[in-house]
This record gives sequence, structure tokens and C-alpha cells, in this order.
Amino acid sequence: MRFIHIADMHFDCPFTNLSDKDNLGEIRRLEQRKAFKEVINYIKNNNIEYLFIAGDLYEQKYVKKTTIEYINNLFKEIPNTKIYITPGNHDPLIKNSFYNNFLWNDNVHIFNGNVQKIDNEEVDIYGYGFDDYYLKEEKIKNINIENKEKINILITHATLDGASLEDKEYNSISKKMIVEKGFDYVALGHIHKTNYEENENIIYPGSTVSIGFDELGKHGMIEGEIINKKLTSKFIPIETTEFVENELDITEIISKEELIEKINE
Repeated sequence: MRFIHIADMHFDCPFTNLSDKDNLGEIRRLEQRKAFKEVINYIKNNNIEYLFIAGDLYEQKYVKKTTIEYINNLFKEIPNTKIYITPGNHDPLIKNSFYNNFLWNDNVHIFNGNVQKIDNEEVDIYGYGFDDYYLKEEKIKNINIENKEKINILITHATLDGASLEDKEYNSISKKMIVEKGFDYVALGHIHKTNYEENENIIYPGSTVSIGFDELGKHGMIEGEIINKKLTSKFIPIETTEFVENELDITEIISKEELIEKINE
């Protein structure tokens, strides 16, 4: 089975630090849409069977219905791909959530706050999401793989090995415990920097589009394939805009124009 794993799109994020600078916030929101469309086109062009979205697909406090319609219309373009979404702390499945109050396409399954197992012919997919802005209960303890002969996937939005009191409010789970459960792949969201390594199967893809200068480097998605219980995977960069920090010596610069020239160099 082949899959794409993304997380932390944060559609309609206000981009507070950018929005007061020449419409950069609006530009960034358009870049989010472009990046997501690239993900969908990749799935379409490569006949990917599964799409895992591990939380924070959108911002509950700011998202517009037109954005939800845009997302769902793209889902309609990949009808043969099974899409699994676990709500996160920014898009919890609360009463007035679009997860509750919108007619999603037939190929979309949205996990609720309870642990669920979805049976497919070759793979069992376990998942649970946030049904509030916090998730303090250690629900991972309640999961036991029922059929170890099949491929087993876990999808959730979580803090891996969270130590602080704040971490424990956002579905803090133990990596040791996950390893003991025996999943073939664990699709996580919440941490915006990828922890991808070639032989790792407990993965944060990172935010699909960087939210600001605290998210440097490349951002994108994970493509994985599991054959005979053996995982192969790769990180695929998506967005063309990359946040970087550079140091410039401006000792001799005495005008704004010179500074702009120096930056552009």
C-alpha cells in the first residue's frame, strides 16, 4: 500500500506577523492553497491509495466556508484515494466544527475523539483526534492491534514524549509505548519540524507550509510504501518559498537603499 502523510496545513492562518506587511499574510494563504493542490496533484498523478492528514488542517477560529469547499473540491479530484483526517488542537471536532457541519466527499473519513479502527482489505487504520482544544487523556493506552498479520497504521495529532505540563495538554504519548504496540507506521501531526529519517516509522512530516521564521528549512510531505510489512519512505519538499535567516554586515551601510541592495545580493 502507498500513502501520502501530511499535517499542520493551518488553512486560513492569520499570519499575524506578516499580515501588516504589504499583504504578505494574504500572499501566504494563497501559497497554502497552491501547496495543497500540489499534494493532491501528486496523489492523482502517482495513483496513491491513501492520504493521511494528522491534524490542524485548518484554523477553527478563522477558517472560511469557501476554504473548506476548496479543500473538499480537491478531495473530489482523487475519488479512488482513501482520505483519513484526525482533528488537532487547532481544528478540533467540536459542535460548530466544519468536520461536523459540512458534507465531505465520500472518500473522506474524519476520526472523532474516541479510538477507532477502520478495516481495509490489506491494512487496519487506527486513529483518534481532538474533540476539544486540549487532549489530556492518554488514549494510546487503549489501543491494541487486533490482527498483526495485516499492515497496521496509527494516525493522531500528538506530542511525542512531552515532558512539560503544556505538552501534556496536547495528547502527550510515549514513543516507547508506541513501539511496543507494534504499528508498521505512525502518522503524527502537531510538531512543525519534520523528524523524518529513512528507517524511522514514527513520523512528523512537519507543517506542509512554514508558518513563519521559527519554521526554517524545507517543508513538504512524506510518501511511504509498505510491502510485506517492510516500509520504504521519503520526504518530498513541496513549497517553493523557504524561510531562512542570514547574517549581514551592515557596518558601512548608511542608507536604506544600500541596505536593500545588500539584502538583495
